[in-house]
Amino acid sequence: MCTETTIAHIYQQHSRQVLATLIRLLNDFDLAEEALHDAFASALKQWPAEGMPENPTAWLVSTGRFKAIDKLRKFNREAALPPEIIELEAQEGNTDEPHLADDRLRLIFTCCHPSLSPEAATALTLREICDLSTEEIARAYLTKPATIAQRIVRAKRKIQTAGIPYEVPGKQALPERLPRVLQVVYLIFNEGYHTSGGAELLCQQLAEEAIRLGRLIAELLPEPEVLGLLALMLLQHSRRDARCDAQGDIVLLQDQNRQLWHQNLIAEALTLVPRTLVGRATGPYALQAAIAALHAQASSTEATDWQEIHGLYHVLYSRNPTPVVALNLAVAQAMAGETEQALTTMTQLAENQLTDYCPAHAARAELLLRLGHIREAAASYRRALQLSTQTPERRHLQKRLQECEEK
Repeated sequence: MCTETTIAHIYQQHSRQVLATLIRLLNDFDLAEEALHDAFASALKQWPAEGMPENPTAWLVSTGRFKAIDKLRKFNREAALPPEIIELEAQEGNTDEPHLADDRLRLIFTCCHPSLSPEAATALTLREICDLSTEEIARAYLTKPATIAQRIVRAKRKIQTAGIPYEVPGKQALPERLPRVLQVVYLIFNEGYHTSGGAELLCQQLAEEAIRLGRLIAELLPEPEVLGLLALMLLQHSRRDARCDAQGDIVLLQDQNRQLWHQNLIAEALTLVPRTLVGRATGPYALQAAIAALHAQASSTEATDWQEIHGLYHVLYSRNPTPVVALNLAVAQAMAGETEQALTTMTQLAENQLTDYCPAHAARAELLLRLGHIREAAASYRRALQLSTQTPERRHLQKRLQECEEK
């Protein structure tokens, strides 16, 4: 017998698939969302009495489509039917499973279109693909729900007015468009992995939503960089339980209890990494995944192959020469034994390109402390504290600063 619990499970598992197809059929985000909820409301009435249909997702798409047509008919009761309603009524609506999968991929590329700002694309992706409420998104990003709602409304309006195509780019356009999709997914993950502010170091829900998106994209589009991003997120997320102590304070990588690392996530990622390393074409996410894999396979900080990590960061910097990658390269250089050269690079970065970037000053302070330059380390910790907006991070920096002042 079909129960409300069964229908709730189907909603959790398949509602985003159904929504993606309804958006394609109706060409309207808001109308598609109303149709989705109307379809599930009908399911709650009919399925317990009549039994669940053989293909629930196809039934939901068909029902939602007809509910939307009814609404459009009522709205246009006093006037001739617009051409789009006539066309919609004539559509057969292909709802087989491969088509549903294609629609999900179309929705991801639409939400992450380059004409949308990263903030709008992230909010729209979390709302439409991950089914997070505006309140949940706002809470994760320490933003007012009204602000998130405005971003979503504007993004939908932009898609509608600009005529952004609801499609997966062709082979020629895919290399240009895919990085934006991966960027949005990684932005979501990073906010979960290391929140930009607030009382908690991480937001597990956001990190896991990003991984869920990564799995979906990898299933539908198993390109090396897609697999690289998924592997990277799995490896970083595997350390979540070791990154804070019982009081919620930060535990640095070298001090983490590696027994707390989730070996199932590491094992899954390690099967993906070899599929991402494609010689000279290896992309930034694949290189970062390879670096994270070396950390995951080492039994301790001392046993880590820092020379190999340093070399991989060199390759990464040659492909993606940003100040943040340069900072990570300098950290790896220091761990590989070239401390003075690394300190010179960190100082230049902290004084120029990364003056307002808290991790740059914190990393420089750690190296200065390690080299015995206590007064300079304290100054860098103070600057990092000025820039930090996250409570656990601020406690960690304050503790380090106090250690300097007591020496």
